[in-house]
Amino acid sequence: KPAIRRTARIGDWVIGTGSKNSKLKDGKKYDLSDSLVYAMRITDKLTLSEYDKFCFEKLTEKIPSWFSKDWRKRMGDCIYDYSKSDEPTLRKGVHNELNVKRDLRGNNALLSTEFYYFGEEPRVIPENLRRIIKKNQGHLRIEDSNILTDFESWISQFNKNKIYAEPQ
Repeated sequence: KPAIRRTARIGDWVIGTGSKNSKLKDGKKYDLSDSLVYAMRITDKLTLSEYDKFCFEKLTEKIPSWFSKDWRKRMGDCIYDYSKSDEPTLRKGVHNELNVKRDLRGNNALLSTEFYYFGEEPRVIPENLRRIIKKNQGHLRIEDSNILTDFESWISQFNKNKIYAEPQ
């Protein structure tokens, strides 16, 4: 989501919900559009060049290792290499040349030391919080401090920085 990566601020929450036709490992499709797949509070924001340097120095596991037998090591999100010039080269990974223009429009990488990942076991968002859900493409900025407080109260029941389930 390039627009989110360009405009988000430290302290903002970024959430992802399921889709109306989410296929899970049991082979069935489910409507998970009112369910939370992930949430993160942004605790740092780096340019893509800064993120590449940061990963190289401190988070090497975020750099895709395409030939690894472990699929998780192939999924790293530090996919642009700025080590040789200001113009990045695309590392071998799940993104290809068709993604470059869109990816680079985001300008930034968003980092979090407070995240929740539910994957294929998303949590149903309570009725009183459903207005945080964006029902179609794009993103939604919530400025209402009351709903943000209610969301933070609800999400705090879960253990932060935990991967609850595999991706959908």
